Amino acid sequence: MPEYIFLVGLSGSGKSTIGRLLADRLGWSFIDTDSLVATRAGKSIPAIFSEKGEAAFRELEAEALTLASNSGPAVVATGGGTPTHPEGRQILAAGFTVWLKVSPAVAADRLASQEEDQPRPLLAGDPQERLESLLKLRQEDYARADATITVDALGIEETCEAVLDLWKEALPSNFAGIPGVAATVHTPSASYPIVVRDGALTDLGSLCSAVDLSGRSFVLTDDQTGPLFATTALNSLRSSGFQATSMAIPSGEEHKSLRTVSTVYDWLLKERAERNDFLVCLGGGVVGDLGGFAAATLLRGIPFVHVPTTLLSMVDASIGGKTGVDHTLGKNLIGAFAQPRLVLTDPALLGTLPSRHLRAGLAELIKHGFILDEELVQLLESRASDLTALVTEEFISRSTAIKAEVVSNDERETGTRALLNYGHTVGHGIETAAAFKGYLHGEAIAIGMHAAGRISYEMGLLDDTNLERQQHLIRACGLPEVAEGIDRQAVENAMRSDKKIRSGSISWVLLERIGHAAVHRNVPEQAVAAALEAVLV
Repeated sequence: MPEYIFLVGLSGSGKSTIGRLLADRLGWSFIDTDSLVATRAGKSIPAIFSEKGEAAFRELEAEALTLASNSGPAVVATGGGTPTHPEGRQILAAGFTVWLKVSPAVAADRLASQEEDQPRPLLAGDPQERLESLLKLRQEDYARADATITVDALGIEETCEAVLDLWKEALPSNFAGIPGVAATVHTPSASYPIVVRDGALTDLGSLCSAVDLSGRSFVLTDDQTGPLFATTALNSLRSSGFQATSMAIPSGEEHKSLRTVSTVYDWLLKERAERNDFLVCLGGGVVGDLGGFAAATLLRGIPFVHVPTTLLSMVDASIGGKTGVDHTLGKNLIGAFAQPRLVLTDPALLGTLPSRHLRAGLAELIKHGFILDEELVQLLESRASDLTALVTEEFISRSTAIKAEVVSNDERETGTRALLNYGHTVGHGIETAAAFKGYLHGEAIAIGMHAAGRISYEMGLLDDTNLERQQHLIRACGLPEVAEGIDRQAVENAMRSDKKIRSGSISWVLLERIGHAAVHRNVPEQAVAAALEAVLV
């Protein structure tokens, strides 16, 4: 997976402007090699040309490009002549190179509008004429880029989106040869398949080999899941040549804590785990979140695999790289973004789950429909009376694909991924107020969606017909609409400690219609009060 995007092209093509925006979108570093050259030389580029000549500048440019290509994931705006020399071409070949193709006339106009203390050395005289000459000399070198975008008529945002689209297309997309891939997550930090297939657990070892995992394997599970599935997982890993051992932690949200993480660290360190070994998180959301966090932080990060065993973790917790543990002040307040190398979902494992836990898992599945996919809502409505018809490869794969697409477009929740928090503000508040007892996560989220729907209604975003449509599906899936015996003040206190607070204000995900949600800030207190009154009884 390319960890560098190199932008090449003439001066005036927008490499620096686009590069900064692109790096911000990806969460990568931004490096402008011209700026790096000037900083390292302690003088401006015109001064370097004047005092030492172009050949000396090209040497400094090559050194700067080498430094840039060893800085970790980065977007690099290169000097216009970078692709014209062998050293530059060799470094560019190690990343994803995009030629921002601009006509000399447009480039000259853009440069004329920029205020610069000193003229560009290679553009002295008539800039457009010089740019035309440079383009003729460099065109063949620019054309070696992995992709080309003609930018004359594009704005900054449009160009940035075009580069992102081309970069994603260049990523591995199908994981060819792996059966049952329902979706693929592509983020700036990782690319991995999500396998959804009955019986897939028996292929755990071969699937780990298929995604190039090596070293020893450590299976983390809990004391309820382990007796059911750990032996199958261990046997599969060993049959594929992996050394494998396991450990079980106590089950339950109340054990999703730093204390439990410490016991996982103790186990792995006593086993002398190394950075090329990997952790398999076999269990529900607690094992996945906690195990992923332990893997992300042990030895500054070891690979890990998710094998979710609950519907909730299959359609939600295992996808997207959110790892972490709870704090007494709230849920998931301590954690990190870290993507797995593989998600293996075996719907056959759901056969051991009580119906209550299956229904709780439906909360996240129907949430995906409420916020992004009305057609999924319609399918759920048509089968809501038959629980077994809802926990199939079909529905799990479809819900998985929705979340995978959202995560791929917004790994760190700076944009559309925030929509996945629909129902979670009040839902997490209820879980915290109840000390993570009495309500399963999905049940709390169902109540939270009722509250968010009520707020949407109170604000005039959602009409009463669509609010009732939401609630009818929640009821039909056997999920609660209200919480009984929960202290309202404790819920409000937990909401004020929520991760989604910005500048002291809660960011609410609200429905504007079924299948379409949006983030709203500065929500009227009276709307929130009315919603809490309706759901906390």
